Amino acid sequence: MHHPEKNPWKITSEKDVYNNPWIGVTEYQVINPSGNPGIYGKVHFKNMAIGVLPLDDELNTYLVGQYRFPIDHYSWEMPEGGGPEGTDPLESAKRELLEETGLKASKWTEIQRMHLSNSVSDELSIIYLARGLAQFEAEPEDTEQLIIKKVPFAEVYRMVCDGEITDSMTVVAVLRVQLLLSENRL
Repeated sequence: MHHPEKNPWKITSEKDVYNNPWIGVTEYQVINPSGNPGIYGKVHFKNMAIGVLPLDDELNTYLVGQYRFPIDHYSWEMPEGGGPEGTDPLESAKRELLEETGLKASKWTEIQRMHLSNSVSDELSIIYLARGLAQFEAEPEDTEQLIIKKVPFAEVYRMVCDGEITDSMTVVAVLRVQLLLSENRL
């Protein structure tokens, strides 16, 4: 499949309009691919989005429940968090799994990379499968009010298929692991 290598967008000016420790927002004046002037906003994430799907030997996983401010809704999802730019994403994944669930894993497999909302953001997500689980003490951040529950993977797959789980990284991780299971590749 042929696609253009050169960016068809031309930036005529840019202005930082918002900045905090997690994101920056830039407003661009552009000439769009059809040659007309326009505006584009970009959200730059200062962390990678890291997700971990822990899976024990009995094919149970662990879901994290928390109220998500941006969507004003309670969400069940796999352990997730941010990995600062320039750091090893696997180390961030290990930290998030321990912080949120108290679990440590002896086997780690990267199962997916994806951009979460590439029409407005550059946020990169890296998702890991964690196996060989051992329980330790959870260490949640002070901004997190989490509920952790151990759930059979088949039930989590049903929750994804029924639309009860809508977090994009969790949906992708669960569908990817279901595919690996069905292909006997785990």
